[in-house]
Amino acid sequence: MDVMNSFSRISAALLLKGSGKTLFLLSSIVLLVYSGCATRPGTIAHRAGDEIIVAGQMIHTGTRVVTWMDPGGFDAYRTERRFAKFEESDFATSKEKIKDLASPSRFNLRKAGLSPEEIERVRGGGWDLPLLQRVVDQFVLHFDVCGTSRQCFNILHDHRGLSVHFMLDADGTIYQTLDLKERAYHATSSNTRSVGIEIANIGAYSSKEADPFDKWYKTEPNGQVTLTFPGQFVGSNRFYTPNFIGHPARPEPVVSTVQGHEMRQYDYTPQQYEALVKLTATLCEVFPKMKCDYPRDAEGKLVTRKLAEDDLNKYQGILGHYHIQTNKTDPGPALQWDYLIQNARRILEPASSVRAATLQVENRFPKKLADGK
Repeated sequence: MDVMNSFSRISAALLLKGSGKTLFLLSSIVLLVYSGCATRPGTIAHRAGDEIIVAGQMIHTGTRVVTWMDPGGFDAYRTERRFAKFEESDFATSKEKIKDLASPSRFNLRKAGLSPEEIERVRGGGWDLPLLQRVVDQFVLHFDVCGTSRQCFNILHDHRGLSVHFMLDADGTIYQTLDLKERAYHATSSNTRSVGIEIANIGAYSSKEADPFDKWYKTEPNGQVTLTFPGQFVGSNRFYTPNFIGHPARPEPVVSTVQGHEMRQYDYTPQQYEALVKLTATLCEVFPKMKCDYPRDAEGKLVTRKLAEDDLNKYQGILGHYHIQTNKTDPGPALQWDYLIQNARRILEPASSVRAATLQVENRFPKKLADGK
């Protein structure tokens, strides 16, 4: 290798007149160069554990991600039910037991806007990143009304025949169930152009509805609110973080208007906000059409209802499920949109040397963001 021979000659010359510091630096460089040029076949390519999969490429986020390929992950590519008895989990048996399971696949092809030639190319999985960047321009936020990502996957995959790209558990662990090239079933008319995430939270309720808060939240003697779990969830609320104890970011339910109705909801956990900030920044970096912002009215305030169809068709950025459908209220009144967007933008600032892989988001929720607007 000519490069290596030249490097060896330069190194030898420097060594003749070099100091101890020079020797140390040169030895380090030699190790790096040789290890990069002579990777042994069969060597494991180690991952950092923060990668998401986008058109087959691994992209760092700076926060913990468990993919469908990892131990403990959730695989939406599988046709069988994940939580059924193994001997009853195949699709032929499942479709007889679960009426909503109409197809063995819980996802399909993003084909809107593609030419016949492009459809033919990608139908076998041949997406490249530039083509996907042309298609994806929305990031849709949901609450799962399940409380844990494990239960969310059970409901979506095993019982409803639906899917979502990401699930965000209460401890801040992100689970990716599909490559972002796939058209997941999570947001009706926006499925073709969007990435979706289900955030673990028991949901929002109107004054006319009974809420399950007493089963999911406990107020401690010191006033702190702790996440708890109903009896049927004992033993199944297994978080990636050992011995995790969760607390909503604010101790009282947040009350505000969604779809014209007053709703109440406990906030998400600080760990969820930190992970969501980093994932949001990552997606806005990867997909140039996805603006790091939420839907605003003429005064610049958060829109809390479904967008008009023409506005939705034109919208590119971060949005809630309720911006897409009139019968949805997620991610609810508790989500602190300004906190999310402002911190994601800080990661994306061109002048900043702190990027998504290293930023430590402050787990503080200022008063000015307390109304979630």
